Amino acid sequence: MRDDRPQKVSASHLKRNAYLYVRQSSLRQVFENSESTERQYALRQQAITLGWRLEQVIVIDSDLGQSGASSVEREGFQRLVAEVGLGKAGIVLGLEVSRLARNSTDWHRLLEICALSDTLILDEDGIYDPAHFNDRLLLGLKGTMSEAELHILKARLQGGLLNKARRGELALPLPVGLIYNAQHKVTLDPDQRVQQTLTFFFQTYQRTGSATAIVKAFRAQQLQFPRRLRGGPNKGELVWGALGHSRALQVLHNPRYTGAFVFGRSRQRMTRPGHCASRPQPKTEWLIVPNMHPGVSGGVKCV
Repeated sequence: MRDDRPQKVSASHLKRNAYLYVRQSSLRQVFENSESTERQYALRQQAITLGWRLEQVIVIDSDLGQSGASSVEREGFQRLVAEVGLGKAGIVLGLEVSRLARNSTDWHRLLEICALSDTLILDEDGIYDPAHFNDRLLLGLKGTMSEAELHILKARLQGGLLNKARRGELALPLPVGLIYNAQHKVTLDPDQRVQQTLTFFFQTYQRTGSATAIVKAFRAQQLQFPRRLRGGPNKGELVWGALGHSRALQVLHNPRYTGAFVFGRSRQRMTRPGHCASRPQPKTEWLIVPNMHPGVSGGVKCV
């Protein structure tokens, strides 16, 4: 801790509460990285050393298992900001900036409210007064570094995914008719009814060249088309139903049926804090690795 710490804590700060904010990014970290959690809780002693009574130290730990990339899903952080804004906090304690926020907007909003309400901020390195220019400058730099660190972590994860994708080894959801075997290799579904239905589907397309004609052929022969449930208590279960035109187009445009591995057909984009939307990408941006697994008989080469 820095030597100027006691001079920044005034009697008016000690009359208000000390708020300790505790956060881990995921439930896995909560259980596996318990040392970090314990270090965060240990900051209570720092507040007591500075002059706050034990009953004045309020621990906010409802965001354990929540990412710091956004405050939308973090009820604990929203409560902290509200308490600071109401003038109830004399000091905010966090092990490091990344525990409080990894988003510049959330971080600078907290700094601004702390400055207006004369609230101090304490981390592992020292104690800061956001109303003072030098402290505000240092806290802003720490916030920028924390956000950059999150970007680097995401880039590393994305790089690992791309490497696996280039080898065709990245496990992705498979369309009906293809499954992962015990060796995690893609193979044809052993269900003969499924294979016969798909073969009839693609053979009809090769003969007619029309998705509408496929749907009519299924209706004429009173055939149903399979699909696997993606979620719910019966996730993975095979169900059968009528073949619609949109479903026929989905199957025709899925290159996995040709035996090719394809990555990047769509991309997740943030539409607003806490919400993502999937957008299709042009074929020029797809990563295609042909002949990676068996294709369905008659599969259309539509990649």
